[in-house]
Amino acid sequence: MTGKKFTPFPVLRTERLILRQLVSSDDKEIFALRSDNNVNRYLDRKPSKSIDDARIFIQTINENIQRNDSIYWAITWKGTDKLIGTICLFDFCDDNLKAEIGYELLPDFQQKGIMKEAASKVIEFAIQHIGLHSIEAHTHAENQSSTKLLEKLNFKRHSVGEVLVHYNIVL
Repeated sequence: MTGKKFTPFPVLRTERLILRQLVSSDDKEIFALRSDNNVNRYLDRKPSKSIDDARIFIQTINENIQRNDSIYWAITWKGTDKLIGTICLFDFCDDNLKAEIGYELLPDFQQKGIMKEAASKVIEFAIQHIGLHSIEAHTHAENQSSTKLLEKLNFKRHSVGEVLVHYNIVL
């Protein structure tokens, strides 16, 4: 059965990772992720200024999940519960056949194949459980790590703007 229904929350597992719902105790890691200059370098968002920003963010994300507006996973190593990154599907089109993917990792965990592993599992979920036909991604033109990841996942470059590159994968 397919459809955009995110309750109960779908926990995903890979060889090394568990993708689970954000919880209030993730506030320190979410703050670290959303306030880090390297993580934010290519994102069009204001960095978090306080732990309260992180708490509000977690609450907002979980409200969006309850409304089935988006799905947002905390990425953790198996055997630990500490958040090392996040990955999400959002901006679903009206017929729920297309969505956008977004992701970020704390700097200490980048360049280790973690996001490829997590994104592959999320794409599998998108096909099997939501019934998506395509996923879009937008990345900064200078963000070579994100560009390489999307190309490894078989996303195709569609357009290049002054700042953003638009990718798409047909499932």
